[in-house]
Amino acid sequence: MAYVPGVALLAALAVGCSAGSDGSASDADSKPGGPTVTTAPPGKYRTLPAPCRAVPGSTLKDLLPGVAELPQQQQEKAFRGSPTVTYDTDRKVGCSWKSDAPDSTRNLSIDFERVVSYDPAVSDDDRARTLYAKKETAADLSGATTPPGPPEKPAGSAAGEETGTGKPGGGEGSAGPSPSASGSTSGTASGTPGAPGGGSEDLRPRVLDGLGDAAFLDDLLTRAGSTAQHRTVSVVFRTSNVIVTVRYGEQPALVTKVPDSKELQDKAQALARKLAEVISE
Repeated sequence: MAYVPGVALLAALAVGCSAGSDGSASDADSKPGGPTVTTAPPGKYRTLPAPCRAVPGSTLKDLLPGVAELPQQQQEKAFRGSPTVTYDTDRKVGCSWKSDAPDSTRNLSIDFERVVSYDPAVSDDDRARTLYAKKETAADLSGATTPPGPPEKPAGSAAGEETGTGKPGGGEGSAGPSPSASGSTSGTASGTPGAPGGGSEDLRPRVLDGLGDAAFLDDLLTRAGSTAQHRTVSVVFRTSNVIVTVRYGEQPALVTKVPDSKELQDKAQALARKLAEVISE
């Protein structure tokens, strides 16, 4: 019986130590001011649409004149498109089409890029916003605020210089620049995209409204040597963490013909808006 109080005392001490240990651990875990880790929210989109099936058949017929006249088997192949080679279809996909008509060749391509941020402090949307901004900067949309070409001169002076007389309204031949000059310097839809003024529509490279979270349009007319001129209109837009690029181009068969800027821009923008709807579905 003399040992019973000792055993009871040891048991009480053990219980006390255990309670003290638990309390210390709990206190340590609940200390204020400890480091907290916050993870940025993921992007809205986790998948991408099938690019070669993203464009409706009726739209392809409009964008690719000449394909409808081909035999049925060749039509199906042309409208099927060629998928872009990519090593990660969860992140980037694309498709391209081409049509050869007697009067011109048309090219169409679309690309979808799903942006993922591997930095837990940077959201997918923020990362996509940064990448989109780089694309817009690279496009150099300065033409949207400054008309292309040299500073404008008084109408009389320009007419005189064109005729070589140096005088306003210099007689015969003062109707304006030659066809070749108008193809590369005019401010109309058939040449260099026009600037505001004189009632003409502004077709210069510019930021677009009402398309995704941000969008811009670029219009590039090129000519190599004596070959026909080629115009490519690009529409790039971002919606959440997805960046979409539409490229639509034309090269006429005749060297003297210049692709219509307004037609290509209108069709490229219409397709971009359709793709924005496809992504949101």
